[in-house]
Amino acid sequence: MATESTSKNDASSELKIVKDATCTFCGCVCDDIELHVEGQHITKAKKACVLGTAWFLNHEIENRPSCLIEGKPASVDEGIERAAQILARSRYPLIYGLSDTTVESQRVAVSIADWAGSNIDTTTSVCHGPSGMAFQGVGEVTCSLGEVRNRGDLIVFWGSNPAESHPRHFTRYSLMPKGMFVPNGRKDRTCVIVDVRKTKSAKAADLFIQIQPRKDFEALWVLRALAQGIELDPEQVQHDTGQPLEVWTDLMSRMKAARFGVIFFGMGLTMTRGKHANSEALLALTRDMNRYTRFVCKPNRGHGNVTGADNVVTWRTGYPFGVNLGRGYPRFNPGEYTASDILARGEADAAMIIASDPAANFSQPARNHLANIPYIALDPKETPTTRGAAVAFSVATYGINVPGTAYRMDDVPISLRTAFDSPHPSDYEILKGIEKRIRELKFGLAT
Repeated sequence: MATESTSKNDASSELKIVKDATCTFCGCVCDDIELHVEGQHITKAKKACVLGTAWFLNHEIENRPSCLIEGKPASVDEGIERAAQILARSRYPLIYGLSDTTVESQRVAVSIADWAGSNIDTTTSVCHGPSGMAFQGVGEVTCSLGEVRNRGDLIVFWGSNPAESHPRHFTRYSLMPKGMFVPNGRKDRTCVIVDVRKTKSAKAADLFIQIQPRKDFEALWVLRALAQGIELDPEQVQHDTGQPLEVWTDLMSRMKAARFGVIFFGMGLTMTRGKHANSEALLALTRDMNRYTRFVCKPNRGHGNVTGADNVVTWRTGYPFGVNLGRGYPRFNPGEYTASDILARGEADAAMIIASDPAANFSQPARNHLANIPYIALDPKETPTTRGAAVAFSVATYGINVPGTAYRMDDVPISLRTAFDSPHPSDYEILKGIEKRIRELKFGLAT
């Protein structure tokens, strides 16, 4: 571990410096942070963005029991037993969350879902789930962020606002850095932003295209038609997209002239009218462009390890989210096996929520049903979800108190380094205990 300790001259506490620490706040998973740690407090986070700085400096270990059963303090072993009993006795359990924990914990969660015959879903289902569906139907032309940094000369952001959601995206990966084939950095790059409103990211754009709300699909198919040389009706294009045909023709000329084009897309594309059809259109456009030049696309993922959750669930089941294991084999059907839908229909009779807060952001029918069933919650912080849990575990925070692995938004695994220990157990330890006990309860397997 790249750490070093020095004694402070003006205080009795020891200063520990953790070099090359990893920030797990957003999908950029920046792994070049230098943390200054005094006791159980992080006092400085060099190179971190405003979001990462807040993530590190505001981290406090809450003074509460590691386990609560029905709101009363209990031992962790008692909590594990109660949690295993709830899941083992359930006829239609649900496991949800996983986006803010390590790959190692995610693997165990999928194993629990398998042993318990559970539905397992990640926060992807309420953000980039449509992209996951589109990948299966169209495929993905992709690359690493390192390739974007070294090669990308045309960078398009569609329905994404990285200036606010991923503050280091521009400076570390996509626009500003000098790369092997773009030695002058920003001067060698053209930035295009397509969105329904002028966001803070638009200030960085060479070309900003404001389209009509809910018209992403039409705009993408205009570009696909132009890529194929199909003649279009200017009036129809203006009506359908809110921009004249000349704007789209100019964009297509820039795309064809690029040496290495990149499209980053966000929830402005996936969570508006069309959803997975929008993602399919963008993926198909990217594929079309490779007839002329090298073009790739990547989703701008939000939570620190939501990409890892997709990868792990796919390794274990063949599908990225919304998987039912009730019949002993995986079935995938978004809308039927996704958490918000299962809860809103009142189907689940037990749940385990890992590193997520559906009680704060799901629909009212889903929240009402969750409140009426026994569920387990694992989270470093007290949330509306943990407050209503039959069993609530306070766990150590990944990337600060717990080592492991997280996946960057480009599917590259990054190692996590700890800043200081937590008195609370990791969710990995708790999940391993629950898995072991469920195996014993349901199948009589001791190991």
